[in-house]
Amino acid sequence: MDKDKIKEGVRLILEGVGEDLNREGLIDTPSRVARMYEEIFEGLHKKSADEINAFFTVEENNRVIVKDIEFYSMCEHHLLPFYGKAHVAYIPSEKKVTGLSKIARLVTMASKKPQLQEKMTEEIKKGLEEKISCEGVLVVVEGEHMCMTMRGIKSKGSTTVTIGASGVFKENISLRDETLRLMGM
Repeated sequence: MDKDKIKEGVRLILEGVGEDLNREGLIDTPSRVARMYEEIFEGLHKKSADEINAFFTVEENNRVIVKDIEFYSMCEHHLLPFYGKAHVAYIPSEKKVTGLSKIARLVTMASKKPQLQEKMTEEIKKGLEEKISCEGVLVVVEGEHMCMTMRGIKSKGSTTVTIGASGVFKENISLRDETLRLMGM
């Protein structure tokens, strides 16, 4: 990440909107934004599936659901935040599961880049499928998009829901519906 380019870009934006770069509150803003972008765009240079790095053997291939995983991301169209909760379910096919915190880490890393919510949902699903042999994966992402609430249509409180399903969750409607109910959908 090129912090100097980010700082220069922030300076240009501030000048472009008519701000005084020497105003007390703005003097260090370009540096602060550069440090912030390094943190919130960390996922650009990492493979989110690599967060799935601990595995455990279980007796049966039972469904695993981790819900209400908070995330914060950025809309690639307006560079405004969208945030919400992700819910992830999978059924292992080889009696191998991952640590629950690894699923939360997968969601977090997948969210740390400018993107569409639809792509983030798919990245989470594919990341789990890549690391664990699964009978199926179901990912539901609920997000509030600041590009819809603070500008444009100004639709406060609207939520976008995206769903990614594979394997038995795509084929077996009753299993998918039951899992969605368990997720609170």
